[in-house]
Amino acid sequence: MTDAQIKPVPTLPDAQTVTEVEHYTDRLFRFRCTRPQSLRFRSGEFVMIGLMGDNGKPLLRAYSIASPSWDEELEFYSIKVPDGPLTSRLQHIKAGDEIILRPKPVGTLVLDALLPGKRLWFFATGTGIAPFASLMREPDTYERYDEVIMMHTCRDAAELEYGRQLVESLPNDPLIGEFVGDKLKYYPTTTRDDFAHKGRITENLISGKAFADLGLGIDKLDPETDRGMVCGSLAFNLDMKDILEGWGLNEGANSEPAEYVVEKAFVD
Repeated sequence: MTDAQIKPVPTLPDAQTVTEVEHYTDRLFRFRCTRPQSLRFRSGEFVMIGLMGDNGKPLLRAYSIASPSWDEELEFYSIKVPDGPLTSRLQHIKAGDEIILRPKPVGTLVLDALLPGKRLWFFATGTGIAPFASLMREPDTYERYDEVIMMHTCRDAAELEYGRQLVESLPNDPLIGEFVGDKLKYYPTTTRDDFAHKGRITENLISGKAFADLGLGIDKLDPETDRGMVCGSLAFNLDMKDILEGWGLNEGANSEPAEYVVEKAFVD
């Protein structure tokens, strides 16, 4: 067989190597991978990642980067969908495997898309916490705001574990702890399990329960001082937009910063 007849082993375009994988439930896992030297991103942005499909073409999906912009590696937090084109395969990756990562970050869940304020709210359902996992580890978040509140709702307590471990580790983190201090408040709730706090984010905001439990002495967000970021299902995002705009907050964008920004959590 001549050299011309030997088919080269196909290599992944924009390949990065998986360095760590951790499974939380039969539906949720996180993984870390190497970071392209050329990749510059703002905490809260997303990129396209994936694997090679059976047809020889890349199978890509948008994933929020869960690690902060200063991290030497990249972290992602993913759902497992049994028949999902990508996640049905991605959930089986292990350290040493390669994934495709297109180094072109975009997104609206960035600090620059908000006007200056005093208190920043992160509202997330499910894997929608991923961009906030990045922003909670971003020193600039705490430089810009006096108070940061992470509201996260899942079906049961096991699905909150990724966020809980992260939030609890931050005040003592050698790199970010001094910025976090006592500024970060965490309000996790479940919709199915018995848990310290129950109910949907929207219900706990409208009823005022979240504000009372957090001891804030308010009954709604104030467009003068409060800023919001929303990431969840399409239905959740629409409900949150109605609530926030009812309180006088306007949706912002990179080109026109305002009081809140929203992005759909990516699933399948």
